[in-house]
Amino acid sequence: MTSLFEPVTVDAIADAIPDSTLLGVPADYSGVPMSFTRALLRRGIRGLRLFCLPYSTIQVDMLIGAGAVASVEAAAVTMGEFGQAPRFCRAVEAGEITMRDSTCPALHAQLQAAEKAVPFMPQRGLIGSDILVHRPDWRVLDDPMGNAPDPVVLVPATHLDVAVFHAPKADRDGNVWIGRRRELATMAHAARQVFITVEEVVEGSFFDDEATAAGALAAFYIDAIAVAPRGAWPCGLGDLYDPDGAALRTYAKAARTEEGFADWLRDHMAEPA
Repeated sequence: MTSLFEPVTVDAIADAIPDSTLLGVPADYSGVPMSFTRALLRRGIRGLRLFCLPYSTIQVDMLIGAGAVASVEAAAVTMGEFGQAPRFCRAVEAGEITMRDSTCPALHAQLQAAEKAVPFMPQRGLIGSDILVHRPDWRVLDDPMGNAPDPVVLVPATHLDVAVFHAPKADRDGNVWIGRRRELATMAHAARQVFITVEEVVEGSFFDDEATAAGALAAFYIDAIAVAPRGAWPCGLGDLYDPDGAALRTYAKAARTEEGFADWLRDHMAEPA
């Protein structure tokens, strides 16, 4: 791949993702890299292990429907107001993928542990829930700092192979503007490789201005950047554009059947105009 400071193509990023990658993906409010997702499907990716921060919608449902996914770790996979995620539900019911049920705080904590280079992070909100029965990798023990029995849950650090997300812009130094979406910084810190698609590349450096420095992810965390206008469509992107409700509703209806999903996928693999 070319230098970090020269944007690459979205297809080049997709080609850099091996089969069976532990791939971190963001929620629909954080910049879903849908152009990248379509490129992954064109490349014929298989065996992905998806880590959602903390849930996903159409992106993960599409990847599952296309047979690209081996496992999902998430608080939920849903189409939100448009109903259940049909390909996800069918795959779970058929036993075609492994679902690692989690919670929003636990998923964030696992990546926070990785970025802090500690082996685990304690959580309290999981105590009393039946999710602990299904997560043998989580440990319950008494607080070693306390003087009386006081259980806490330890969730292990998760080191992602790759994190990919879509952002509004990058600068000429290769820094990326993420604004208030600080969970994207956590994801990048916890990943061995980070690929980002952006709406545009702008002149200057975000770190030259106090107003933009705090909302920027530094270039040394990023392996490659691709320019993809409207790269989150049909999901939205912050203040730039809203989710395309009509497109999401059409997908949710079509994906209820394998034939409908295949037809939808064939018609929507091109980039939005």
